[in-house]
This record gives sequence, C-alpha cells and structure tokens, in this order.
Amino acid sequence: MKYCTNDFLQMKNAKPIAMLTAYTCPIARCIEQAGVPVILVGDTVGMVEMGFESTREVTIEHMEYHISAVRRGAPNTYIIGDLPNNTDTDPEKALSNAKRLVAAGADSLKLEGPKHEVIAHLVACGIPVVGHTGLTPQTATNFKKVGGTDADAKRIKEEASSIQRAGAFMIVLEHIPASLAMAITAAVEIPTIGIGAGAECDGQVLVINDALGLGDYWPPFSKQYAHIGQSVLEVAKIFAKEVESHEFPENILDFARAGKH
Repeated sequence: MKYCTNDFLQMKNAKPIAMLTAYTCPIARCIEQAGVPVILVGDTVGMVEMGFESTREVTIEHMEYHISAVRRGAPNTYIIGDLPNNTDTDPEKALSNAKRLVAAGADSLKLEGPKHEVIAHLVACGIPVVGHTGLTPQTATNFKKVGGTDADAKRIKEEASSIQRAGAFMIVLEHIPASLAMAITAAVEIPTIGIGAGAECDGQVLVINDALGLGDYWPPFSKQYAHIGQSVLEVAKIFAKEVESHEFPENILDFARAGKH
C-alpha cells in the first residue's frame, strides 16, 4: 500500500520512518519490493552518479529524468523529489519547477533552507513540502558538521521551527550534533529525518550508493551494508579476461548447446 503525507505525520513518535535514495528504475524496484515506505530522489545524484563536484550542478531536467525512472521502478512507493539549486529562488519559479517534478512522478518536493514564502506558496497550491536544515549542500562550502556552537545550534533550531510553520510536513536534519537533532525532534510536530544527525530523529535516510558500497568514498555518518563497487570491479576484470582468451562468448554457446541435450 502506498503511503501518503498524513501517514508520515502519524508515524511521528510511533514508528521510525525508513527512507532510501534512488536514481534508477532497477534500484527503485528493489527498494519497493523491500517494503521501504519512502524514496528520496535527491540531487545527490549529481555527486554519486553523475560525477559532479557538488549538487549545485544538477538541473531540473536531470531531476525530471531520474524521478521518472524511479517512478517507473516503484509505482506504489511514496517519492520525494529534490528541487535543485536555483530552481526555488522565488515562489512562482519554485511552483513552476515543482509542477514539473510532480508531473515526472514525485509525490512531494524537498527544498533546502528556510525559504518560508516558497514553502507556503507550494503548500497553498497543493504541493506537499519536505524541509531541510543543518548542512545544506546547495549552499555549503564544505561538508563539515554544523550546529556545534550555541549560535549555530540556535539558528538551526529556529529554522526547523519556521520551516514547520511555513507548512512543511517533514524535515530533513543533516550532519548536526545528535543532541541538537533530539531537541529539534522534540520541539516540532512534524517528523524529522536524520542523515548524520544521531538516532533520536523520527526516521533515517541513507544514500543508496553509500548503503551498497558503490563508489570509493562514503561520508563518515553512512553505513555500507555491502561492497558492490568491489563486485563490479571483479566482474569487469573477469569479463575482460574472458574476452581476451576467447572464453566469452564461447562458454555461453557451450552452455546453450548443453541445454539442448
């Protein structure tokens, strides 16, 4: 059964929310089959799949492409799509771009920072919004933990509250101290989703490439449940060796002939 916005609101303080990112149809299909309730098609695709140095190079066209691929793979899963850098600079621009991502298959949109007028406008136009505070990669100059000083912690806590007041139904807390995330989670009435923000959030999101161990670098707050990158490397080596030795595709033909007898 596909979840809806109200389901996630009811899960606060009742059931932890599991969220994974996805960018392709096959991965989305696996996540749906696993029963994960929500997929985030994040602009992290720019770094983990497209080779960009930051998420700032991701365009609305990139997000349309990946959201539509994920929707085809996960037709019955709730999908959050990221509004990429500079696509939500004013309410009308944000609405126009949000409509494009909804048409591509997103159920709601995530945007970074305390863009109160934008959030309120999208919600008023019937588009559910997920907020995002703490480390915000679209504007960050580095990926160090934030919220470590009293002043910064106060700013982030106030941002979270103001994002809720603007109408967001969920908020991502990225790379902040666990104590700060716990305080925010207790202070707001909407679910908090942590990424590098400790265990006391209402849910957790993990970049699928990090979970799979697909790549050569992973954030310190991620966890690798497998090391698919190493498997890809080994498969590529074996394939190249078999082509050079003429073992491939001859071995496939041998198996096919054997199957006929």
